[in-house]
Amino acid sequence: MPRQISYRWRLRELMAARGMFTVAELMPHLTERGITLSSSQVHRLVSGTPERLSLPVLATLCDILDCTPTDLITTSAQNLPARRAAGEESPINLAARRPTRVRLTPEG
Repeated sequence: MPRQISYRWRLRELMAARGMFTVAELMPHLTERGITLSSSQVHRLVSGTPERLSLPVLATLCDILDCTPTDLITTSAQNLPARRAAGEESPINLAARRPTRVRLTPEG
């Protein structure tokens, strides 16, 4: 059965819990640990959900926020309904195929 995996990026929440509310407050911590990102890159990390993230950046964020990767990224998975295979027959809904009766009235 296919599964859909989703995740939630919680960097902003963890920053706020530690009293950091702006990108400018996070940048010096990254720099002192050897991570050089532009302010726009850090802004995208904080305000959005990254599709790709390097392990050094992830490890540095965990060090700065004193957390683990599972604190930063929460995941969930759910089963998807099975799709019908090509050529597989499904039950026919006769009510949907039955024509409606026409009522004829005399003109006049």
